Amino acid sequence: MEAAKKLLELNKVSVGFPHRGGMRPVTENVSFSLHDGEILGIVGESGSGKSVSMLAVMGLLSGNGKVMDGSIRFYNKEQPEEYTELNKLLKGELRQICGNEISMIFQEPMTSLNPVMTIGAQVEEMLTLHSTLPREKHKEEVLSMLSEVGLSEVEKLYDKYPHQLSGGMRQRVMIAMAMILRPKLLIADEPTTALDVTIQAKILKLLKKLQTEYGTSIVLISHDLGVIRSICSRTVVMCEGRIVEQGKVEDIFERPQEEYTKRLLAAALGKGEIIEKREIDYQLAPVVKAENYSVFYAEKPKNAQQLGSTLAERLKSIFAGKIRREVVRGVSFEVYPGEIVGIVGESGCGKSTLIKGLAGLNPLTEGMLTMEAKHPQMVFQDPYGSLNPSKTIGWLLTEPLRLHSIGTKEEQRQQVLEMLKKVGLSEEYYDRYPSTLSGGQRQRIAIAMAIMLKQKLILLDEPVSALDVTVQEQILILLLSLRKEYDLSYIFISHDMNVIHRICDRVMVMYHGEIVESGKTEEIFERPQHEYTRKLLKARL
Repeated sequence: MEAAKKLLELNKVSVGFPHRGGMRPVTENVSFSLHDGEILGIVGESGSGKSVSMLAVMGLLSGNGKVMDGSIRFYNKEQPEEYTELNKLLKGELRQICGNEISMIFQEPMTSLNPVMTIGAQVEEMLTLHSTLPREKHKEEVLSMLSEVGLSEVEKLYDKYPHQLSGGMRQRVMIAMAMILRPKLLIADEPTTALDVTIQAKILKLLKKLQTEYGTSIVLISHDLGVIRSICSRTVVMCEGRIVEQGKVEDIFERPQEEYTKRLLAAALGKGEIIEKREIDYQLAPVVKAENYSVFYAEKPKNAQQLGSTLAERLKSIFAGKIRREVVRGVSFEVYPGEIVGIVGESGCGKSTLIKGLAGLNPLTEGMLTMEAKHPQMVFQDPYGSLNPSKTIGWLLTEPLRLHSIGTKEEQRQQVLEMLKKVGLSEEYYDRYPSTLSGGQRQRIAIAMAIMLKQKLILLDEPVSALDVTVQEQILILLLSLRKEYDLSYIFISHDMNVIHRICDRVMVMYHGEIVESGKTEEIFERPQHEYTRKLLKARL
């Protein structure tokens, strides 16, 4: 097939979802093509229609969504000069093409992985269903692919379950699943969102390798314009369900024609500017103080003898025999009133495990932990997994107020509507369900839930990682305004060093479960002492 041949073509595609007895379009007249061996980027704000357009290609629209108009054409493997209209195929026919020729990396890995299957079994399932590779070679191929996407100790990882992995590690497993069949078309929906800067660079290099070595064409959806610019040859810019501009990457970035594109680029180029910070009184009593604090998980040894009959006896026996996996080891730190403390480090270093311990979600701990701020609230990395899919957004945001008997029903509704406005969403979202929201919109709902009760300590696990640059700016400013208004303290986890630099008063750098360096933000960024810190700073885009 010639390099200039079109592999995928969308022609005036409009996608809609059921709404008040009819269909409400969320994309209109979307038209673009992808050539053989090309990497095409799609950018735009959350809710612009980026993911919906690609889910339509895969036939994976949720909530009875459907292609209302237009055509989606994909090259025919059996007859390369012909095209197959994907949106006209039966589900079984489309499944066959998507299984062998098209793969997709989804934005939320935790909700895409089966929680009751091991990692090895899930990746191997792709080979079982769609590959002619001999069964005895499956595990070897799986381990090779897991290593290729930057995961370590893959033999152990093979037998683990999704909940035992960090968010970034789960994302890499999803990438391994999508890439193991060497698909002709790979749709990557925010594939580096949950990854730290060092692994992000490896994944982008890996995607490029897949394109050059196997001729795979890639559609890369991202709100990170730095990622798009580093790897894509052409870019499509979407806004409110429509394409506003498309062309070569250098033309879009250097000579944008549309005002919306110019605004996106301006926000992206400004992301390194420091947001004005407040003075922290370190003479006050800390809201959190940890001394030699550890979090560990019990692991049953292979071929172990029967342990004690009660949980306490089993744990005692396990810990006495030192059969445990320490995820956070002997960390000491404080968080002061009104302070924002950032935690950075590679996926799997213990960042999320540490703050889950503070929230009481990891009860097996050692060391001392004192907290003046009671009942800290948490924003999780995966917003879809933390939102009840059967409840409306209004119900979800009202629940904290209802549980604590705050206000009348009408007062609760008004507080929720006000909070929706604060996080940049209209009143319309009150009656919508999580499945009808984009990833960025769901993250804003998760943030709104955490701050509804105005608790003194908020634990933020990658709160802006799923957001485009313009909305990211709004959320950071919102967090700062809420801190000032309610004297809140934040522990802020992020793999984005630029975000950490902008918002945090102090930074803790974690590596293999330990804090290897900590200090005021400017000191860490300008005069890093530890080699690992220097590596992180060097890798940021």
